[in-house]
Formats: sequence, structure tokens, C-alpha cells
Amino acid sequence: MFEITVDGVAYPLRFGMGFLREINRTVQTPVDGAPGVKNSVGLRHMAGRLIDGQVEALLEVIYLANKTESPRLTMQALEAWVEDEGTDIDEEFDRVMDFLRTANATKKEVRLLEEVVAKSLAAAEE
Repeated sequence: MFEITVDGVAYPLRFGMGFLREINRTVQTPVDGAPGVKNSVGLRHMAGRLIDGQVEALLEVIYLANKTESPRLTMQALEAWVEDEGTDIDEEFDRVMDFLRTANATKKEVRLLEEVVAKSLAAAEE
């Protein structure tokens, strides 16, 4: 079980199938050659935003990972946590990415995305 501490309270985060279904619903793309069919790509999209360092993505991922757990985080509490100077936001990005890299439901897709990003960066440097 993964957790995050906000204002001294430990909140559990579950990066399981429920999380995967929920986050994938956030972004859908049409499938070429299949009218009316869409791919759910929310995890890929959100992981990319995390890699880019987008704070809103960090909060959305944490919020969705806590959605089925107790105690429940509110977006307002998460926003205050991010604005707190005592929060090491870089460390939190790393921790959430580590959670996504190790959870069975998310690790394969996140690792594939990171490989694509690494190849793209290497090609850009050439």
C-alpha cells in the first residue's frame, strides 16, 4: 500500500485496477479506421504530464489514487499541501512516479512511456 502524508495525516493511495479505469476515462482518443471506437489513454497522458513536472497532474493522480480509500483527501487539502513551503514537491513527484512504476496495474504502461521519452530525448540530442 502506498501513502502520502498531508498535514500530519497519512492517506492511503491505491494504484490498482479501479484507479486505472478511472484515470483512463479522463482522456480518450479515436481509433483510426474504427468510427465510434476510442482508446482510453488517461494514464499515458497523465504520466507524461508528471514527467513534464505539471503540478496539477500530480494533484489529480494523488486525488484519484485516494478516491476509494479512507481517510479521503480533498482537492482543497491537496492544493494547500502543495502551496505549503514545507512540501518538497520534487520529492513528491518522484514518489508518485515510483508508485506508478511499481504498481502492477500501471507499471508496464509507465515504463513503456518512459522508454519512449528517453528515446525521444536521445534523438533530440543527436
